[in-house]
Amino acid sequence: MTPEHLQLLLTRDMPFGKYKGRKIADLPGHYLAWFAREGFPRGELGQLLALMYELDHNALRGLLDPLR
Repeated sequence: MTPEHLQLLLTRDMPFGKYKGRKIADLPGHYLAWFAREGFPRGELGQLLALMYELDHNALRGLLDPLR
């Protein structure tokens, strides 16, 4: 994880699905948990979703507040 990855969570939009267009940092925890169970997409999107899942699962979403 790098500071750039944290910034991408706040700027990158979800490109598909029920939450298409929502920032990755704003995706609900249950949606991130679904990806954790079913498998994250390949590539950068999957890495960002996995990172956001870890932040959410460990109650660390507050780390993103100073970057907002």
